Amino acid sequence: MSPELSQGVAPATPLLTMQREVVRQAMSRSFALTMDELLILRDLDGQPMRPMQPPPGVTPRASAALLLLYPSEGELWLPLTVRSARLTTHRGEVSLPGGRTDPEDDGPIGTALREAWEELGIRTSYVEPLGTLTPFYIPPSNSRLTPVVGLSLVEPDLHPNPDEVEAAFSVPLRCLFDPAIVQEEIWERGQTRMRVPFFALEGYKVWGATALLLSELLARMRRVGFS
Repeated sequence: MSPELSQGVAPATPLLTMQREVVRQAMSRSFALTMDELLILRDLDGQPMRPMQPPPGVTPRASAALLLLYPSEGELWLPLTVRSARLTTHRGEVSLPGGRTDPEDDGPIGTALREAWEELGIRTSYVEPLGTLTPFYIPPSNSRLTPVVGLSLVEPDLHPNPDEVEAAFSVPLRCLFDPAIVQEEIWERGQTRMRVPFFALEGYKVWGATALLLSELLARMRRVGFS
């Protein structure tokens, strides 16, 4: 380990050590998760509305996002971004650093790490990729998103790229398990009414694809005994 890196490594508190081990276990196993374990758009009867796969004949663009867990204040935190109003899709929504796969990327992990550097200035040499969550289809951008989970040895300095990121904030992983922050509203889109679950974080409603992939990580952690 380089002297520069060793100086920035957070002390391994019991909580931090336990969280890291649980995340490693959660990402090293295969689970047959149910829709009831995930935060997903539903109709008023409670049936899932999000298509996990593209329609027949549609070829989606490959994309990836990084769900980064880093040490701070003796536990794991994760950074989230508010997408810039300059973007063509998902403007103003809370997201994870991510985007389309470039030809030179080394698979989804390469895309996720590159996007984390471009959007937030995260030094990816400190990031240990643990694997991927379930890929899913995002209709507005016609993309198939592969979520990548990574552990950072150090707390990153976040430098949001104003061309892509309006703001960035971080939350403790632990707080996502608080039932009080998981809320639901009825939204209308044209003639469609839907039940929209979300995490209420820092005054934002974290819904859609971001809520879905976060809820999968939490479901995996619950399956290995964390709550």
